[in-house]
Amino acid sequence: MTELDETARAGLPTVRGADEALDSFLKYLRVNRGLSRNTIRSYRSDISACLDILARRGIAHLDDVTLDDLRDWIGHESRTHEKSSMARKIVAVRAFFGFCSLRGITSGDPAESLTTPKLAAPLPTVLTEDQARVMLDDADRRAEADAGAGTTVRTAGDLSRAVDATAVSDAADIADEAARKRAALELRDAAIVEVLYATGMRVAELVALDIDDIDDAQRTMRVTGKGNKTRVVPFGAPARRALDAWLERGRPEILRFARAARGGARGAVRKPRGAAGASPDASASSDNRAVFLGARGGRLNQRQAREVVHRLAQEAGVPDIAPHALRHSAATHLLDGGADLREVQEMLGHSSLRTTQRYTHVSMERLVETYRQAFPRA
Repeated sequence: MTELDETARAGLPTVRGADEALDSFLKYLRVNRGLSRNTIRSYRSDISACLDILARRGIAHLDDVTLDDLRDWIGHESRTHEKSSMARKIVAVRAFFGFCSLRGITSGDPAESLTTPKLAAPLPTVLTEDQARVMLDDADRRAEADAGAGTTVRTAGDLSRAVDATAVSDAADIADEAARKRAALELRDAAIVEVLYATGMRVAELVALDIDDIDDAQRTMRVTGKGNKTRVVPFGAPARRALDAWLERGRPEILRFARAARGGARGAVRKPRGAAGASPDASASSDNRAVFLGARGGRLNQRQAREVVHRLAQEAGVPDIAPHALRHSAATHLLDGGADLREVQEMLGHSSLRTTQRYTHVSMERLVETYRQAFPRA
């Protein structure tokens, strides 16, 4: 049921024909444009809210909507929404009415001349190369330290059980299992930040990675980005070491805990292409193919990945960042190191070179700051 259906059931006025038109538009976005569920949900919400306001103002049919009506809607919404939100809403409504006009649902396009508010283009947040190194090295050290601690506790637990199968033994066993799980998650977390920085991928792309997307021999990953566009990105030796540690030691532990919690096995763990012993498993579920898992064994989600990055930044003592800042940092550091702008564009999956050019501005800002601090006649 759409928001417009709910409005009608509540006895509130609705715009006739809008519900069917909106469903057709959203289907077009999903099937023809390949937009994500989150983006489509945002379109639905923005367009439904606009149509609801138009209905309350006496608009009876989609064909009755005029440019002045839409300008009134913009004026109404602008009182309570930031420019960035209004820009998103206007883009959604303009696309909807353009679709309706092209499909013959309406006789014209009242939104054709709507313009979005101009937004300031803030420079991306980036870590310095030293800050990135500190954060990643700290995550790697924590992962290895916890992995060792987990092994030590396991040995103590085994000795305790051999001597006395009592409550003391049970407590040691519980502590052992907790340490092993913590160690596995630390290996995962180190791999997450190493991969984000090494590849510059988006967090949505990270959590969508499957085992088969990793070519260990070529040291590349197949990434599915916006609009279901696929690209291949390289990754370096530190990311490979972190990934190997997670896939070989951490991930199997998380799956073991998940199977124990469910009381049964779920299927074999697959290895990256090019790795020894790799074998296809057509029956594996989506979660079982996922590179990164949550603590319960399911595919890691974006919220969990963001929490990992925030926590590791805090623990390392670097500025608080989100996963996208690691993407920004990777792009900036590549350009600082002499990478070609178009190569960085390809790696990041930008459809426009103008988007990638933002990072040249970051590099120039740093150059000016360094000049002012270091040059005696600055």
